[in-house]
Amino acid sequence: MKFKQLGAIALTSLAAALGSGQASAQAYPSRPITIMVGSTPGSTTDGLARALGAVITKETGQPVIVDNRAGASGGIAAQATARAAPDGYTLFITTNTTQAANPHLFKKLVYDPIKDFTPIGQMVQGYMLMVVSPTSKAKTVGEFIALAKQAPGKLSFGAGSSSARIGVELFQHMSGTQLTYVPYKGNPQAVMDLVGGQTDVMIVDLTTSLPQVKAGKLRALGVSSPARSPLVPGVPTIAESGLPGYVANHWNALYGPAGLPAPVVQKLNELMRKAMATDALREFAEQNGMETHPTSPQELASFQLAELDRWGKIIKDAGIQPE
Repeated sequence: MKFKQLGAIALTSLAAALGSGQASAQAYPSRPITIMVGSTPGSTTDGLARALGAVITKETGQPVIVDNRAGASGGIAAQATARAAPDGYTLFITTNTTQAANPHLFKKLVYDPIKDFTPIGQMVQGYMLMVVSPTSKAKTVGEFIALAKQAPGKLSFGAGSSSARIGVELFQHMSGTQLTYVPYKGNPQAVMDLVGGQTDVMIVDLTTSLPQVKAGKLRALGVSSPARSPLVPGVPTIAESGLPGYVANHWNALYGPAGLPAPVVQKLNELMRKAMATDALREFAEQNGMETHPTSPQELASFQLAELDRWGKIIKDAGIQPE
């Protein structure tokens, strides 16, 4: 497979780069850093970028600018990062959407998820909530499945990321239902339209869904994790609600453009690990249904290759054709 071949080359190059040279990274950073985010303000990725930026500023004294470039399922921000100078001053906090799912969802991408980026480290892993409007007739996952089967294609779902889309696509595949997909630039916008009744259901990250559930503006039917979430202990898993084996997750990681110097990669990985160890980052993760999961650059590179295969299988099994 193309990505396996590229991945083997990328892993070898990364190992060589990180193991060679003793150039000092003490002078880095000496000016402001920009973190590209492929989603709108208020998203999980945006929150992580701002929290990481605060720690980088505290540790280095340099400002960090979060540049939200939503659209094309994160492709706009991914392309901007790929085209940036590999000097450590343009970074990319992204998800499985751009780095694992998009290659299987689009016939043509404006970036290559492997060869255009330098892995720095994974940050978090998390799960999602299945939510509907409080006016929905469905009060359980089973009731929603019954409603969907009564009128195939009539009910719709919104998604502003591949995780949110594939979460529902997998749900349809396993439940034998048919829903209409409504694409959005970001999950926060999609959630607001669900609150307003423009769509009927979402399976989406807790960052954007849980506040609306707590405010009574959305009803939670199930969680996509293997076990119940301590954030919503009264909400059953989708798996225990009639779809045994259903699990849908998402992850965030830090990347730079391809060719990032090894000392800069090491410095950024250290800063990321310091950030993930802070109470602020741990609390942010916990409050949004995620677990901190900092890794080395090599571990992220290997993990991404496995995720490319995993998401490809999910998308193929769901019968989704590349656009």
